[in-house]
Amino acid sequence: MLGFLKQPVVLSVEINVNLLVLAAAGLISRLWALSYPRAVVFDEVYYGQFLSLYMKQIFFVDDSGPPFGHMLLAFGGYLGGFDGNFLWNRIGAEYSSNVPVWTLRLLPAIAGALCVPLAYQILVELRFSHLIAHGAALLILLENSLITQSRLMLLESVLIFFILLGVLSYLKFYNLQRQSPFSSRWWFWLFLTGFSCSCAIGVKYTGLFTYILLLAMAGMHSWQLIGDQSLPNVSLLCHLLARGLMLLVMPVATYLLFFYVHLALLYRSGPHDQIMTSAFQASLEGGLARITQGQPLEVAYGSQITLRNILGKPMPCWLHSHKNTYPIRYDNGRGSSHQQQVTCYPFKDVNNWWIVKDPGTQQLVVSNPPRPVRHGNIVQLVHGITTRYLNTHDVAAPLSPHAQEVSCYIDHNVSMPAQNLWRVEIVNRDSDGDIWKTILSEVRFVHVNTSAVLKLSGASLPEWGYRQLEIVGEKISKGYHQSMLWNVEEHRYGKSQEQKEREAELHSPTRISIGRNLSFMAKFTELQWKILTLKNEDTEHKYSSSPLDWITMDTNIAYWFHSTSGAQIHLLGNVVTWMSANVATLVYVALFSWYLLRRRRNIHDIPEDAWWQWVSAGGLCVGGWAVNYLPFFLMEKTLFLYHYLPAITFQILLVPVVLQHTSDHLCRSKLSKSMHNALVVAWLSSVYLTYHKFRPLTYGEPALSKAELQNLRWKDSWDLLIRKQ
Repeated sequence: MLGFLKQPVVLSVEINVNLLVLAAAGLISRLWALSYPRAVVFDEVYYGQFLSLYMKQIFFVDDSGPPFGHMLLAFGGYLGGFDGNFLWNRIGAEYSSNVPVWTLRLLPAIAGALCVPLAYQILVELRFSHLIAHGAALLILLENSLITQSRLMLLESVLIFFILLGVLSYLKFYNLQRQSPFSSRWWFWLFLTGFSCSCAIGVKYTGLFTYILLLAMAGMHSWQLIGDQSLPNVSLLCHLLARGLMLLVMPVATYLLFFYVHLALLYRSGPHDQIMTSAFQASLEGGLARITQGQPLEVAYGSQITLRNILGKPMPCWLHSHKNTYPIRYDNGRGSSHQQQVTCYPFKDVNNWWIVKDPGTQQLVVSNPPRPVRHGNIVQLVHGITTRYLNTHDVAAPLSPHAQEVSCYIDHNVSMPAQNLWRVEIVNRDSDGDIWKTILSEVRFVHVNTSAVLKLSGASLPEWGYRQLEIVGEKISKGYHQSMLWNVEEHRYGKSQEQKEREAELHSPTRISIGRNLSFMAKFTELQWKILTLKNEDTEHKYSSSPLDWITMDTNIAYWFHSTSGAQIHLLGNVVTWMSANVATLVYVALFSWYLLRRRRNIHDIPEDAWWQWVSAGGLCVGGWAVNYLPFFLMEKTLFLYHYLPAITFQILLVPVVLQHTSDHLCRSKLSKSMHNALVVAWLSSVYLTYHKFRPLTYGEPALSKAELQNLRWKDSWDLLIRKQ
């Protein structure tokens, strides 16, 4: 039974020395003097703010993308024991001693280093020679822009790593298709394809471009499987289900997992709370949760409430009134009701409190037991401090004359009776008998007399309205726009009939214990929507550029400058590599078009297997370049040169593909092949010399003199920082 112990247990391991050497070279180029400069470099000032919030587990919203990239940077901070205490307010600011610069930059550097062996392996999986694969790895290794971006606390290198890992995983999966479908290795690479794509999207939404490319490739290959008559129906169905599970369902689940971990870690209230709904804010520790903890859940007649507009634009605000009245006449000559102003105020204030009153009684306190307000009930809203009733009538609003003015009613004895009845409509109700709930219910207030809906117009009132936001009665209301929806944020059961006692009550906090939690999916949906729709005002940046500038590298970005020595770091690519990549793309398109036309005439210039290798490699490299570049022409946002790095990475992979093709199929004689090889060697030497020449601007040292900097300014459009002597 234990006979196997009589023989030694042998474990054989295959080590690809090529991959190890390339990985080591990549690590040396990216990790060398990683802590230099010990100062905030360009967008480190942006990512660092979120890093500090992460280390303190404070909730934030980054409208530039999903949370996985921030989680990876925070992991680097965790490894270094960073406590989050650093003021990220200025590029070039020296890091304090508590900031572990090396570990913060470690993960992006490792990701950038591993792109070198990934490039090699991708070319191998495309069935190109190891020599050509080494050429691709060498180009990635000596690409100055990729080195610069990898050595800082930035996310492009991480994005490119997951993009290349996804591409490699799919190629390995596809190559195993005919040899051993449904084997453990087959499942592993299919799983890793979907997982890598999900990680790429989780780092930056631009990772979606490569994911779509791989889905298109998978769809095309699946279509070929469907046409394979030798494949049994059951086997075909299993193939399609496996691809659907691993390339569609699993990436979505992984993406949700990123948000689940993100929300679990960031449970404390922070500076971005106010853009979220009251329910979301109340789920965080501190902030609104501290104020609203234990509030009564059900709104009843006599409840004292604050009403927050759901839209949150142009800023979060609460229904508000004060003793000031609308001017008798506006600047344009139109008249008003001269009644008490009602606005939306973007700050917490005692004048935000209202009392929910039953029109059938004069009582302003909650009865015992409380009588809850339900969907469809008629209420009056009484302003807590001035005791005037929320009212609207057929008078034009001050800034929105198509809508009705909303006021708190004052009887001026001018034959304008009060119209202060409102119907409560719970938009997110489960049934018509639903009770109006604190924080959770989204409510419309429909005016009984005119059917106008209480709405935030978003316009800022003039000086007489203290620049607060205009509230109107919208007479034509189609659907449930968020500007018409309100939720109760702060809530207490009123107990005082006397006005002075009631005013004191409005200033005091409530302490009734009722718990309330949002589900993960509710929080995810809200946060995802905010990320997609919340846009900071884009301003023109000194180093912003257009996609047309990227191809010819007519632009650069000055990342860092040392005021004393003049040392500096710039995002600049290897000029020889970038120009070669452009030429390779043009050559590929020209040759592909020529071959395609000739094949249409049944003229085959190259063997069939070489043709399909040419098509697959070009489809991946040119397709990868196109999907990661062309969408930027449609984007209305501030763009920088680093947005082009995923696209140029695919373009660089195309260069050795074109070189091998020209050598194998266009150089017919030994002399032409020898000349071709000599030119390739000379070209590779120029790539290295260009890398070495711009190395001081890539690593930030040594500092260069004015003459040396001027010598590096190969294009007039480059903005190198040359100090005046």
